[in-house]
Amino acid sequence: MKDILMEGATIFMGFFAIMNPIANVPIFLGLTAGDDQETVRAIAFRSLMLAFIIVLVFAITGKLIFAMFGITLAAFRITGGLLVLLIGFHMLQGNHSSVHHPSARDKKHAREAELSIAVSPLAMPILAGPGTITTAMNYAAGGMVDMVITIAMFGLLCIITYLFFVFGERFVTFIGNNALGVITRMMGLILAVIGTQMLIEGIHGAFKI
Repeated sequence: MKDILMEGATIFMGFFAIMNPIANVPIFLGLTAGDDQETVRAIAFRSLMLAFIIVLVFAITGKLIFAMFGITLAAFRITGGLLVLLIGFHMLQGNHSSVHHPSARDKKHAREAELSIAVSPLAMPILAGPGTITTAMNYAAGGMVDMVITIAMFGLLCIITYLFFVFGERFVTFIGNNALGVITRMMGLILAVIGTQMLIEGIHGAFKI
């Protein structure tokens, strides 16, 4: 039981670092600026539900995808580790990684239709971007128990992220922009370490070191 709780905590922190709901609050507020509270809640719920479904599908069908394309777990972990490491590096510099966050063109397009931002850029690629999907598939690859824990932890994070989004204005006012930058860099460091660990595991599996 203790091992399961520890694994759950590790997976949760991994997801928390890569999805970074705290740093995504200002992005959400910017995309929903001018919308009434009901619309804001609807966008938050829809985007997180879509993100959960995306991660759920990849967590469950990860092995099938591996078999279909002839991908080994070691190769996936090496590639995924490099990707997660890159995202963490960008966050350490105080920047948003281009592989995990929308471009200016994405944001401009999203503002043209209110509820459409729940799909893009919120659900994909901000919440369920390549880094999040990679992390989910990596954690869920160990077996049925790992898959269930991975899905449960991401579901819990979605609920927490919903609260961050809905009460975002109060939260940003409370902690301030400087604290937000510090948190982003801390999450970047955690991500870089997770990416490095995935890379080590992938190399170990590929060469049986």
